[in-house]
Amino acid sequence: MKIEKKKEASTLLLSIEGRLDTNTSPELEKEINNLEGVETIIFNLEKLEYISSAGLRVFLLFHKKMMNKGRILIKNVTPDVKNIFSITGFNDILEIEEVL
Repeated sequence: MKIEKKKEASTLLLSIEGRLDTNTSPELEKEINNLEGVETIIFNLEKLEYISSAGLRVFLLFHKKMMNKGRILIKNVTPDVKNIFSITGFNDILEIEEVL
């Protein structure tokens, strides 16, 4: 997995590439500790091929951390990952931008 990180003002953009699973999710989870001054997190999942329950857990942790202080937006979700979000109900928890 590869994470590209960009911060502009109070917005953090995290682009994730590859697989987010048991082996790679701790790398993304480390970013939770670096949210000082962040009010909006945008996840670009255009190149995320797969997400496991461990990866979903990390998204849930981000969601809980940002609940009272900002917003999380998921963008460019691949069909496979979108299906996993749908099956698990995460599409009801997270704000997912639909591409028309």
